[in-house]
Amino acid sequence: MAQQATNDGETIDLDTVTVTATRADRPLSDVPQTVRVVERAEIEEQLQLTNSAAAVLAKLIPGYTLPTQTISSASETFRGRDLLVMIDGVPMNTPLRDVSRILPMIDLNTVERIEVVAGASSLYGSGATGGTVNFITRKPTEGKPTVAVNAAIRAFTAKLGESLAPEVSATVSGKATSGVDYLFSGSGTFANKTYDGDGRELPSDGMLGQGGGDRFGRGNFLGKVGYDFDAARRFEVSASWIYMEQDPQWMTLYQAPFARPDIGNAYTGESVLEDTKSVSARYTDTGFALGELSVLAYYNDIKKRFNYSEFDIGYNNTVYYSGNPASPTSPYNQSELYSERAGLNLTIDTPINFIDGAKLTWGSDVVYDRTWQTMTNGEDIFTPLQQTTYAGFAQLQVPIGERLVVRAGVRYEYLDLSVSDYTRPAAFTGGVIPPYGPVAAILPPLNVTGGDYNYSAPTFNIGATFKLTETSEIYGGFSQGFALPDLGAFTRRAGAQTTADALAHSCGLMPYPLPGNVPAGVNPCNRSWTLSYDDLGIEAQIVNNYELGLRYGFGRFRGSLAGFVSTSDQGVNFVAATNSIKQQKEIIYGVEFTGEYAVNDQLTLGTNLGWREGKWDSDGDGDIDYYLPNNRISTPFRGTVYGDYVFKTGTRFRLEGEFWSGRDEYDGTDSNPADGLTIYEIDSGATINAAISQPLGGGTLYVSVDNLLDADYANPTATATRNLPVNGWGRTVTLGFSKTF
Repeated sequence: MAQQATNDGETIDLDTVTVTATRADRPLSDVPQTVRVVERAEIEEQLQLTNSAAAVLAKLIPGYTLPTQTISSASETFRGRDLLVMIDGVPMNTPLRDVSRILPMIDLNTVERIEVVAGASSLYGSGATGGTVNFITRKPTEGKPTVAVNAAIRAFTAKLGESLAPEVSATVSGKATSGVDYLFSGSGTFANKTYDGDGRELPSDGMLGQGGGDRFGRGNFLGKVGYDFDAARRFEVSASWIYMEQDPQWMTLYQAPFARPDIGNAYTGESVLEDTKSVSARYTDTGFALGELSVLAYYNDIKKRFNYSEFDIGYNNTVYYSGNPASPTSPYNQSELYSERAGLNLTIDTPINFIDGAKLTWGSDVVYDRTWQTMTNGEDIFTPLQQTTYAGFAQLQVPIGERLVVRAGVRYEYLDLSVSDYTRPAAFTGGVIPPYGPVAAILPPLNVTGGDYNYSAPTFNIGATFKLTETSEIYGGFSQGFALPDLGAFTRRAGAQTTADALAHSCGLMPYPLPGNVPAGVNPCNRSWTLSYDDLGIEAQIVNNYELGLRYGFGRFRGSLAGFVSTSDQGVNFVAATNSIKQQKEIIYGVEFTGEYAVNDQLTLGTNLGWREGKWDSDGDGDIDYYLPNNRISTPFRGTVYGDYVFKTGTRFRLEGEFWSGRDEYDGTDSNPADGLTIYEIDSGATINAAISQPLGGGTLYVSVDNLLDADYANPTATATRNLPVNGWGRTVTLGFSKTF
């Protein structure tokens, strides 16, 4: 909002909030989409409670799901779809193989503000089918070096000594007499054991292959150096490195009533690893002949290693094969993802001189992606992929009179994809087939042939904002997002996508548990099969987003209300029951509300509420007839209510309540649904969090408690990943101190 009220009701002008939702700075009041900006003060307040970017989004952004409380964001969706994550405009996703480990790796100590644009969009490229979030890092300070430090220790009250988790961050910034400015930041975050609300230790891999929230160390490093040639021209280079390693002690037991450490069964795989390096260079010129120029070049080098897991006919029924049916899990049944991405983004913001206030934002993107995934012995587990993206866009914004602003644009995306040939390693799979009972099959190595392919499409957006008052506007519009589905996930499952596939390509069935002597002809497995990438029928996805909203402020109150409908004919769903992926027609709809009221100069009350639901055509007959799986929408309704009170001594107290509904809608993936329910019902729940901070010695001392009442609950998002119950965190306490020198 552009204005804010004082105690006596008089309004004072504030700087207009600008956002980069259109790839160029625009006043928030001109953007016909739901946009939420989280400023540094809110980030610092949340850092007292959590160091998780996903947890902050969940509390402050109505469309985002609850976090998994692990190193993974699996099943964390935005409006039921994918979120494009950027840091200073550099995309951090791995689009050819979406492995959902980005947000938990971000260091909030380096972030100045978070911009979240809801709804499908293609302005920053493919992948933003649900929304876009840009973490904008802190700017260097002027003059002599400034040092900012933040140190904290967190622990679970269930067992303080065994759960101590220290973290520390330090940032140095300034500007030299030569005109060069700089910022260097480093942080270390460590985790020990984690516990649920009943004091039980949580597993290191509750979501089967995704990793947990325990026993890891993470380092984040960021360096930025910039130079202003003059008032208009600037050049800046940036480099970051994220390194995380988790060392599980025990394997995980997934059987009822919930996932837990399999004490005594030692973890035998390699550590879980994150090693992400990114460099970028940006040149801006506000005095460019055609308007304002921005050129961004970047390169990401990413390695991610996931958990080792073993065969279990009830919970992990497909593994890479060891060659021994009596002990079928390969010792290398652990994957490593490698991704390289280089991009060049050109953006020009040109005034249209013959239309007062009109601007045309236009430009082009070229992005190169190379992605491959292997077992820990180096053997490929999906087709190595290379893709070059060429795109051009134009976005026109025209004010009509003093109240109405209209925006419309188009982007054309061309994806040049190269799919390499590969041989899917031999796999071992099991299941229960009535009336035979437990059975198992060996899937021999499968040859998958690739080729060269291209996908292309124009995407459009049109919308408008109408200013009702100086501090309120109504907005609405239509926008489209474009993306390829998770190609690596499709080719990894080649020949084993469905039960029918597995039966067609297996060497035969055998009883399970296996007898001492394997039946003749079943092992060794000498059958040879070949499939083509064409046989998988993968289609590009276009998502249509329709939205109507209201941003408003009067007196001491400000808020927003938005409703949306999101549709796609090529929606992508992971079906946990069959470990398969489907592309089908779908629709998602919802309502979001934010509100904040300054009772007086000391007390502020607020809430963020969101409801969403979705349906899909689960059987491909053209009719949208069942609800989307839980891993797309785990809790239709969720919200946060909070209160902040600032004492005259400077002491600040914050109290939060988080709550969410359950879900028991049938998704069409269970052949024998019981009473029309899902395979696993998601339970409702709630937690309360509190934090208090006190100015001390020129800094801030803070203490916080997360899950104050030590509620024992199932984490809905983690549980929804594979429809296996995973408990949430119990009560944690934090003691910390921050100071700027």
